[in-house]
Amino acid sequence: MVYGITVRSRGVGGNIMAGLRQIRGGEINEYMEMAHQARQQALDRLAEQAAGMGANAVLSIMFDSTEIGTTMDEIIAFGTGVVIAPVTEPQQFVKLS
Repeated sequence: MVYGITVRSRGVGGNIMAGLRQIRGGEINEYMEMAHQARQQALDRLAEQAAGMGANAVLSIMFDSTEIGTTMDEIIAFGTGVVIAPVTEPQQFVKLS
């Protein structure tokens, strides 16, 4: 298993703007941008760890998030690091009935 993790917190100014948007309703762009950046950073760290372990691909990538306190979020991307190589000899497949 390989993973990438990041913990993010929006600054005071961003929280104020998001709070004002929340009163009005609708999508909160400040948090959407933060969520996008956090997921990308977790994926980048996952890829770095996989490469460091000798993997050239990651299968079944999933995300999980946890709120830490009232102002921080932990984002984890995890999956199975594998080495994928071309098949050089004919393979015998098992037929499931």
